[in-house]
Amino acid sequence: MQVQNAAVIGHPIGHTMSPFIHRRLFQLEGIPFHYQVIDVPDLAAAMPDLRRLDCFNITIPHKSAILPFLDDVEEKARRFGSVNTVRRVGETLKGFTTDGPGCRKALENHGANLAGKLLLLGNGGAARAIAFEAVQKKAGAKLTVVCREESMAKAQALQAELVEYARSIGDGLFAVRVITYAQAEQEARPYDLLINATSVGMLPNVEESPVSGEVVSRCKAVFDAVYNPARTKLLRFAEKSGAVAIGGMEMLVYQAVAAHEIWYGSEFRQEDLRALCADAQEELFRLFPGNAREEREDRR
Repeated sequence: MQVQNAAVIGHPIGHTMSPFIHRRLFQLEGIPFHYQVIDVPDLAAAMPDLRRLDCFNITIPHKSAILPFLDDVEEKARRFGSVNTVRRVGETLKGFTTDGPGCRKALENHGANLAGKLLLLGNGGAARAIAFEAVQKKAGAKLTVVCREESMAKAQALQAELVEYARSIGDGLFAVRVITYAQAEQEARPYDLLINATSVGMLPNVEESPVSGEVVSRCKAVFDAVYNPARTKLLRFAEKSGAVAIGGMEMLVYQAVAAHEIWYGSEFRQEDLRALCADAQEELFRLFPGNAREEREDRR
């Protein structure tokens, strides 16, 4: 196979973990590759160069913005309104989403799932993918979407889409409601799983949390899609309350695995993927030594 030209695009992109993860996956596959990081402030202007790549990944803020520039989009990604993986076939670019499967696999590794009573923070691209993944499980999830006051109309539109989708696939037990962050703080409802699909708490704003420890204390498990830092303030709240705390690194790894399955039909050994998750966490600590120091101090 000829050398594969791949990349991750975003803006600002900074210290992304995608090169470390995807380079390892290419090596495990035995596929020759060149993987680069491309800061894309102007997506339209960058498209001619992106069309010359064999495949690429997409992060904030282009997951939805990329849609009009693609020649084809898988049905799931079109419905979700979010693309994080693109494959070129000839002169055609096709978009996919792997956020949902990546989240599901990360949860399963820790004995959690997208069934039961779910509290989902956010209504952007990642949140949409996870919400639709919950519906696809056909497990009758009871989903609560939490949004900012100014995003209520957008969240209610998502609510309507989810209800319609659940009806179309025959999940008559699925239910979804939308509340604000203020309402989430005032309620006393318990949840099986809290999912943070926002960027709140991401480096450098490590002392921020999207919800208070009081909200977290009512949740059996907490998953934070933020992976830098490894232990966000939200996850520290979870640990303090005795909830299962799941960081975002495994989702990042497994959504990358799903991308390679799309690009090359690849299969990986689970022991290799477990090693990759551990090594990616160590690489994060190497890039941001403060993370490792704080984690060691917290665990004393």
